[in-house]
Amino acid sequence: MPPDAVISRPPRDTRMDIMRGYLQLVIFAAHAYGSFIGGWFIHAAWGFSDSSEQFVFLSGFTLGSVFALKMHRQGHAAATWDMAQRAARLYRTHLMVMALFFTVLVLACEVTTRLPMEAARLGWGYFIAHPFLALPALLATLFQPDFMGILPVFVWCMLALPLFAWAERRWGDRALAGSFALWLASFAFGIAPPGVASHIAFNPLAWQFLFLFGAWLGRRALVRGEALPASRLLTVAAAVLVLGALYLRVAWLDIGLPVPFAEPAWLLEKSGLAPLTLAHALALAWLVSVLVPREAPWMHRAVGNWFAAIGRHSLQVFCLGLFLSWLTTVGYRLLPGLWWLDPLMILAGALVLGSFARWVDGSRARARVVVPA
Repeated sequence: MPPDAVISRPPRDTRMDIMRGYLQLVIFAAHAYGSFIGGWFIHAAWGFSDSSEQFVFLSGFTLGSVFALKMHRQGHAAATWDMAQRAARLYRTHLMVMALFFTVLVLACEVTTRLPMEAARLGWGYFIAHPFLALPALLATLFQPDFMGILPVFVWCMLALPLFAWAERRWGDRALAGSFALWLASFAFGIAPPGVASHIAFNPLAWQFLFLFGAWLGRRALVRGEALPASRLLTVAAAVLVLGALYLRVAWLDIGLPVPFAEPAWLLEKSGLAPLTLAHALALAWLVSVLVPREAPWMHRAVGNWFAAIGRHSLQVFCLGLFLSWLTTVGYRLLPGLWWLDPLMILAGALVLGSFARWVDGSRARARVVVPA
């Protein structure tokens, strides 16, 4: 990177905060199993990718620019140490969420007889039966019960970022080819870390490409002022892919539309980041970047501020959202047949998450106030 390539930290992109806020609410609804809204009123129901892909990509984009800026100012070693600390904090958060979630499940089984074996149902049976064998696997992120698979992939991708940045400095953009080759090999040959008593929800050998591709674009945006040049051809191709995915999703519902081919499960496989899933996620990201302006009046009004607050504190909101998703799922199970319960609980959960994000906003603002001695 030239010495004067990066002048200052770029202004915060409000679009990214709003998109992260929207994605967090979608994740909450999608994890509320049994919800009609969470099953059909999210973009994953009408395409090949969901919020997970967008979050990994956006995180790579953001952290790629953060790492590049830190490296420009203080060197590769300082940037690596900073990223290692971020990964360690996220790893501790993952362990804390797992411990709290397991505790809640055990208490739920003890308090009510209407949730028998709830911990085992959500994949904790091996831990309950063999705690001393499961604990090392848990610490190594190889034991992943339900809801516990997404944060580890962020940790591993963050640890891979300094190595990728080093390779990028040494070989330029060709470093991305190595990341792509690793994704392709992991998908084609099923190479993945061995899950213990559960499968790995997000294979880090595959998902690293989406993260590092985002990091590559984030660095370009920081250094060159834009991640990629405007391209009408790329916009048309992305629109065709997204609209084609929408048509296929509708056609696969067997409502009488011509079906060109049956649903190819191996091309849409989630854990290994299948090709159609990857392409659809990148197409959506491109269309949002092209069609949504960087700043618009609505972004700073009530609804925009609401989503942006959630996006600014997406990690905290995500952790709280996991518990709310489980509680919502339990509500559907304990009170079946009440159609009005679905919109009521989804709306209530969204309000709780938004209010929590605004509270965190206020807490951080108060903490920045310097009180005179």
